[in-house]
Amino acid sequence: MQRLVLFDLDNTLVNLDEAFREWAAEFADEHGLGDKAVNWLLVLDQAGYPHREIFFGKVRERFTPPESVEELWSRYRKRMPYLVRCRPEVMDGLSRLRAFGWKVAIVTNGTADNQLGKIQRTGLAEAVDAYALSGLEGVRKPDVGLFEIAAKRCGMSLADGGWMVGDHPVADIGGGRAAGLRTVWVDRGTRPNQEHEADHVVTDVLQAMEILYGER
Repeated sequence: MQRLVLFDLDNTLVNLDEAFREWAAEFADEHGLGDKAVNWLLVLDQAGYPHREIFFGKVRERFTPPESVEELWSRYRKRMPYLVRCRPEVMDGLSRLRAFGWKVAIVTNGTADNQLGKIQRTGLAEAVDAYALSGLEGVRKPDVGLFEIAAKRCGMSLADGGWMVGDHPVADIGGGRAAGLRTVWVDRGTRPNQEHEADHVVTDVLQAMEILYGER
């Protein structure tokens, strides 16, 4: 099997939940809403609204801020790249994989400005060989097409195998398996009783990297 590994971005390489908590605190402070509003925002986020326009529609109904849904969503996208962080040890792990001869790419769903901003501001753009963003490519995980784009940009073909590492059982694990890749599920404990067919289950992306080092 070729040394190709595709990583999800949010809550895999970077901690989106941590960044969201910071954003929620900023939003509540800016609008004078208090701690209860922060908790409400966190609960709403955990309820699983994949499209932020729906999320911000509910936020506007609850708090009636002066901004429109579109303005709230736009400001969120511009702010998040400044709040998301990639741990130094994760960056070191990516560097180590590439030193071992692995081709490394990011495969992520999301709007182009938000996701590209995160990749660029964290330094991940230089830490990987390629990336494929649904907002730029017009195709979303678990569609195999996004995995194919990432592999091709690494100069490789999915036909020769590889790995997918991510936290979403459907988009990452299901999509990766459909693409013919071995998979590692980063189980962060937020999806209890979630069915998956991953080859390995870990609680941190660094553990996934250790599995890959063992594939030398």
